[in-house]
Amino acid sequence: MNRLVEKFKKGEPSAGTFAQLNSPMAVECLGPSGLDYVLIDTEHSMPSEDSIASAITAADAAGLVPLVRINQIDRVTVLHPLDYGAQGLIVPAVETVEEVRQLVRYAKFQPVGHRGFCPSRDGGWGYDAESLQGVDAYFARCNRETLLIPQCETVGCLEHIEEIMAMEGVDGIFVGPFDLSIALGCPMAFDSEVMQNAMKRVLDACKANHKMSFIFCGSAQDAKKRVAQGYDSVTIGSDSLTLAEVYRNMAAEFKA
Repeated sequence: MNRLVEKFKKGEPSAGTFAQLNSPMAVECLGPSGLDYVLIDTEHSMPSEDSIASAITAADAAGLVPLVRINQIDRVTVLHPLDYGAQGLIVPAVETVEEVRQLVRYAKFQPVGHRGFCPSRDGGWGYDAESLQGVDAYFARCNRETLLIPQCETVGCLEHIEEIMAMEGVDGIFVGPFDLSIALGCPMAFDSEVMQNAMKRVLDACKANHKMSFIFCGSAQDAKKRVAQGYDSVTIGSDSLTLAEVYRNMAAEFKA
């Protein structure tokens, strides 16, 4: 079961963080944090495939839902994290409806898409409960529980957000407020009218289609604000930024 899906169905918000240190141990250390998921980033960091697979395993061991942010739209880039056991993909810089259709083809099994099949880790190499019931049960479980979440951080995605959110196989949207504000000509002006209107449009499209809404937040205070606005999930900071901040504050306190 994907805990994020279950919490969404119950109307309960979820929270996670980005993993950018390429360290399975750092991922496993997040287990006691109380977070729901870890988002393994391959856009702004460069982990190997082995590192991605190890981080997914570490997240499972720590009781966290493993998500992966991929860095391009092609069959192998989409397929491999899912075979390794990722319970969702975040896809940055989406521009067009056709890009999203292609993502659905790669990420979802028939009859929704055309994901390639091989007994792999996400199905217990053919021996988990659904796989033992037959391929139809396994396909249905994956299509239901494995999240496909494009990022809305471009003008193109925003202009087509209603059509994208209505698409079968798309489970929600991840708002990237930094890049979206830059694309809209108001860099980091998150409270500007332009950004407020854009984010309301995204939220409205999610609510109208009963899809999940994720957003990046720089702090717990910001995350609380976004949940109050109606977002279903907040991704708070990253392991690398937190490491830098904690040690900076520790050094400053020592020197004081």
